[in-house]
Amino acid sequence: MKAITLVGSTGSIGTQTLDIVANNPDKFRIVGLAAGNNVELLAAQIRQFRPSIAAICAEEKLPALKEAIADLDPQPILMAGDAGIVEVARYGDAQTVVTGIVGCAGLLPTIAAIEAGKDIALANKETLIAGGPVVLPLIEKHGIKLLPADSEHSAIFQCLQGVPQGGLRKIILTASGGAFRDWPTEKLAEVTVADALKHPNWSMGRKITVDSATLMNKGLEVIEAHFLFGLDYEDIEIVIHPQSIIHSLIELQDTSVLAQLGWPDMRLPLLYALSWPERIYTDWERLNLVKAGNLTFREPDHQKYPCMQLAYAAGKAGGSMPAVLNAANEQAVALFLSEKISYLDIARCIESVCDRFSSNNRPNPTLDDILLADQWARQEVLTATKNLESRSHIISLR
Repeated sequence: MKAITLVGSTGSIGTQTLDIVANNPDKFRIVGLAAGNNVELLAAQIRQFRPSIAAICAEEKLPALKEAIADLDPQPILMAGDAGIVEVARYGDAQTVVTGIVGCAGLLPTIAAIEAGKDIALANKETLIAGGPVVLPLIEKHGIKLLPADSEHSAIFQCLQGVPQGGLRKIILTASGGAFRDWPTEKLAEVTVADALKHPNWSMGRKITVDSATLMNKGLEVIEAHFLFGLDYEDIEIVIHPQSIIHSLIELQDTSVLAQLGWPDMRLPLLYALSWPERIYTDWERLNLVKAGNLTFREPDHQKYPCMQLAYAAGKAGGSMPAVLNAANEQAVALFLSEKISYLDIARCIESVCDRFSSNNRPNPTLDDILLADQWARQEVLTATKNLESRSHIISLR
C-alpha cells in the first residue's frame, strides 16, 4: 500500500486525488493533508481519511479546524501557515507527495518533500516553471522520482514508456483553445469574468480556467515540458485540438508519432502518477472513438493568444524570467477575477513586467533569487494598477 501526502487537498486536483484513494483503499493511504482556507471541507477530509498530520494555510482558521474535529480520537497533528504546509509536505513515511496547490505557493512545499526523499506527483506546474533551475538539481541529488500528474505531461510521459534514450525528437502539446477559441479576436475587448470561466471541456479551478482562455496555461506547459523532458523550445509545439481527446503527442527520431487518448478526466493522469509503473483497473467510462467522432487540429492564433508567445520568450530567456512571467500572470489573473483589470490587460501586464525585468535577469538563479523575482513581479503588477478608480479607467500598459 502506497503512503501519500496531498498538498492542496481541497482544490480540484486534491478532491479528485482523494476520490482515487477512496476507491482504492487497498492500494493507497493518506499520511498528510494540507489546504488553503476551506475549513469545512478539510475537516471532512480529515474525518474520512484520518491523516497523521494536517495543515491549513490560513492561520486564523486553525482554531475553527481544531474545533471541527475535536471529537476525533486519535487527533492528527494540526498546523497552520506556510510553515505548516511545508511541514506536512516533508512529514512521516509518505512515499509520494501530490502537489496540487495552484501557483508558485507550491514551490517551497515541493522542495521540502524532495529534500525529505519523497517522490513527487507534480500537478503544480509552477514548481518547474519558476523553480526549475533549483528543483532539477535537487531531484538528481536526492534520487527521487518526479512524475507528471497533469494531463498533457502525463500523456507525454506515458508515450515515452519504452522509447530508448535519445529517441525523442519533438513534443506536441494539445490545447482545447479555452473559452474563446471560437470568438473573433476583436470581440475579446468585451470579455467578462463569467465568459472566461466557461471552459468548453474541462472542470477546473478559476485561475487555471482563465489561463486556459488566454492560453497561458499552454505556454507554461511548454516551459514545464522543457524542464521535464529536456527538449529545446524549438522542438515543443502547441496545436489547438478542440475535442480534448488526444492529450499530447511525441514525435520520434524516425518520424513516428505516438499519442495518448482518453476522455477529458483529470483522474486518469493523477492515477497514473500515483500508481506508476502499474496500471490499475477502474470502472470509469472507456473511450469510444466512434462516440468521440472527428478529431480536429489547428494552429493557434498568435494575435488571439499573446500570452503563448510571452511564455516562449520567457522560457528562452531562462534564469529567473519564467518565475517573473508566472508571478505576473498569477497577479494579473487575480486582478481580472476581481474585476480590477480587463481580460486584454492580463497579457499587457505580463509583457510590461517581463520587459522591465529583462535587464536584471540572472542566468543561474538561486532559490532566493527566484523568490525575490516572484515577489518583485507581483508588486510590479499591483503598482501598475493600484491607482485604478474604476473599470472604465483601466490603463493600457503597452
